[in-house]
Amino acid sequence: MTDEFPEYRGQLEYHCLDCGKLSGIDSLLYTCPECSGTLLLRDKNFDALKKLSGAQWRDIFDRRAAEKSILGRGIFRFYELMAPVLEKEDLLYLGEGNTPEVEAGKELSEAVGLRFAYKNDGQNPSASFKDRGMACAFSYLKSLARAKGWDEVLTICASTGDTSAAAALYASYVGPPLRSVVLLPQGKVTAQQLAQPLGSGATVIELPGVFDDCMKVVEYLSKHYRVALLNSKNAWRILGQESCAYEIAQWHDWRMRGLCVFVPIGNAGNITAVLNGFLKLHALGIIEHLPRIFGVQSAHADPVYRYYRSEKTAVFAPVRVRASVAQAAMIGNPVSFPRVRVLAERYRRLAGEKSFQVIQVSEQAIMDSMLQANRHGHIACTQGGESLAGLKAALALKLISRSEYAILDSTAHMLKFADFQNRYFMDAFDPEYEVKAEQRLVNAPLSLFSQSQKETWSEEEYIKIAGRGIAGQLGLRER
Repeated sequence: MTDEFPEYRGQLEYHCLDCGKLSGIDSLLYTCPECSGTLLLRDKNFDALKKLSGAQWRDIFDRRAAEKSILGRGIFRFYELMAPVLEKEDLLYLGEGNTPEVEAGKELSEAVGLRFAYKNDGQNPSASFKDRGMACAFSYLKSLARAKGWDEVLTICASTGDTSAAAALYASYVGPPLRSVVLLPQGKVTAQQLAQPLGSGATVIELPGVFDDCMKVVEYLSKHYRVALLNSKNAWRILGQESCAYEIAQWHDWRMRGLCVFVPIGNAGNITAVLNGFLKLHALGIIEHLPRIFGVQSAHADPVYRYYRSEKTAVFAPVRVRASVAQAAMIGNPVSFPRVRVLAERYRRLAGEKSFQVIQVSEQAIMDSMLQANRHGHIACTQGGESLAGLKAALALKLISRSEYAILDSTAHMLKFADFQNRYFMDAFDPEYEVKAEQRLVNAPLSLFSQSQKETWSEEEYIKIAGRGIAGQLGLRER
């Protein structure tokens, strides 16, 4: 198998979705310099890729999947579709991408009502989907810093946990001139998520408030100082996250008919990437049909749902969020919503009104669904629970048929949300969460006797008493 690097080079440019202005990529831009609008990267040379047929592109990507080079192992298998201006020396690979799609077992599928699978992005190196975008964004930063001769680049992000973990990990791997700072909402992230950026050596600053407050501070810093913003406002992040759509298509042998993809919305970066990824594949004839996309939001943070519920007359309005177990979704003013609006319109023009829809779910349904999935062998985070809750809601609303196949985005590993699981098992959620424990889903360790009791027995007595106690609990029969 060849290890040759692609010859194709694109001409990437920032495209403002508000005023249409085009800007070069030789500087750090997060909003339009003309109107402060939202940016999306596009390749001026994209039509040149159409010189190859869809079948030829499928063959190229499938052959690369067997390579041991960076083109085979990571997200850059789809180099021409993502960042075809970067040189091989700047591409990063920490094990991101190629995450498994795991089909639900028979019992869980029957309980839900149709066949579905989880796309387990919690199996990325920092345990979330954010690594896809960071691999691309940091590859660009390496390239830019080298070209400019910068001796220091401060990377900064606001986060509810996953973004900070990924940004800190990649910054620590690249090292100088990159340095990582993350802003977290004080008391709003789990202990596990706080531990990750600290462990990677990032400077962690906690601010009172919620994610949206931290984001405003990061936007101020990026506007007034030379810092590399790494939230999904960064269009390079979106490029890297498109790889999720490409992997889903490749896993299904590029056949998308009858598939539905459920994506938690949060800051709307991932659903932007999924939409754009499938649109690119379709434009090149790599896939013949577009899968249906369902965005999912908690009722505690649902501005995108509210917009699409009455989109004929709606004006997008941020909402004040309430406490949510789906922390990455607890965002009242998603920075990527303008991208979603534009891309969803394109999507619907090609595949019909029902090809893109947004569903609202309750906090109770999110937690119950996460626990139900994980009781059947999955490792879904609360956002993965949100996706499953969205699938159930879509079935109840008859928005999806039982003959379709659903792919649920689980954006992170469930271990990041062990605190929420423990709160559920102890029925200890604060009232603001609106979550009560369902006893059928509660699990707790059993205690047979105390340490002081054990100390009164010989080793032989202890083994016998413990063995008989366990046998009694389990209903075992003696042989």
